[in-house]
Amino acid sequence: MSEATPPVSTPAILALGEAMVEFNQSVKDHPQYLQGFGGDTSNFCIAAARQGVPSGFVSAVGADHFGRLLVDLWQCEAVETAWVKVDSQAPTGVYFVSHGPAGHQFDYLRAGSAASRYAPADLPLDAIKSAQVLHLSGISLAISMSACDAALGAISHARAHGVQVSFDTNLRLKLWPLARARAVMLEAIRQTDICLPSWDDVTALTGLTGRDEIVDFLLALGPRVVALKLGKQGSYIATPDERRVVPGHVVNAVDATGAGDCFGGAFIARIVAGDDPFSAARYANVAAALSTQGFGAVTPIPDRATVEKVLNG
Repeated sequence: MSEATPPVSTPAILALGEAMVEFNQSVKDHPQYLQGFGGDTSNFCIAAARQGVPSGFVSAVGADHFGRLLVDLWQCEAVETAWVKVDSQAPTGVYFVSHGPAGHQFDYLRAGSAASRYAPADLPLDAIKSAQVLHLSGISLAISMSACDAALGAISHARAHGVQVSFDTNLRLKLWPLARARAVMLEAIRQTDICLPSWDDVTALTGLTGRDEIVDFLLALGPRVVALKLGKQGSYIATPDERRVVPGHVVNAVDATGAGDCFGGAFIARIVAGDDPFSAARYANVAAALSTQGFGAVTPIPDRATVEKVLNG
């Protein structure tokens, strides 16, 4: 008689969304691509895990080579895969990153992907209520109606059980119109504890252009922490009691793909570890900057020892 499989303990951080296989242009002006991995919430999970905080991913992949590559990646990164569904009726999404004078451009082949078929009935409710933080993004809400319903259901379930919700705006207007994105994402932010917006996203969502009026607007919706990502300038951290710019770390960047996701994963990892938001942002700024020194969304993400060496250097 075989032994029963031991139950999987829920990690501190769970993220819900879509992961994809990435093909990133490695030489400018030439069609040469490096195969890697992406998907904002997957990048977030890996960044958190590399900072030493147990993390798990909630999603679906296809029963194909790319899906197996992603599961192998998460397992190598110590990201728990117990809640990754394998869908034999749909493919794993892929995307391409090209680089030019205007920066990086994304082209996606994700329509009808396994993750886009994720539905509320697929949610691991027991795992969600046992986590410390549930992380989602605008993309988690945008890839399909069923995925949006699942994401909102996960948020509601987490809140009902005292689990903190982290939300990154990650607005992608190729996936949905601005009016719908604004309505759905602002509703999600109302149920968010920690909001991680990017400047371009939040100005489009709110119609506001002042740093303080933006964070005033977001804090009034309900979050207790807003970490407004400012790229090379760092981040603007706001709570109901205090706000300040936390300067960025200067590096020679070659590819900013996934830098915001790295910031989010590192930031939430440090919050879980007990840091205040300003200390967490200082750490996350360094992690995000270091992640821009290589190509791709995943490979350049630094681990905790690398970040701390810079912080203490």
